[in-house]
Amino acid sequence: MSSQSSEPPHIKSDAPKEKDFRTPGLRGVQTTTLFRAINPELFIKPNKPVMAFGLLAITLCVGYLGYLHATEENKEVYEAIDGEGTRYTRRKTSKWD
Repeated sequence: MSSQSSEPPHIKSDAPKEKDFRTPGLRGVQTTTLFRAINPELFIKPNKPVMAFGLLAITLCVGYLGYLHATEENKEVYEAIDGEGTRYTRRKTSKWD
């Protein structure tokens, strides 16, 4: 017998091709324009400066909300003026108390 490979002739080796890895994710999939318009984050490359700006903006917003929450205790006290015109600080009270 002649030198033959150990594989039967009807089975081909399916090696991944280089072009299959060029478009990862959904960028290589055939989709409609409506799907791409509704889901642009799946098809647009990440923009690092915009992500950094967004992260900074969200961090500042959360920090400001934390600051407002921390200084909330000062809102229970207000400055009042009595009938004689003297100023004094007074704690807020409810009409239901």
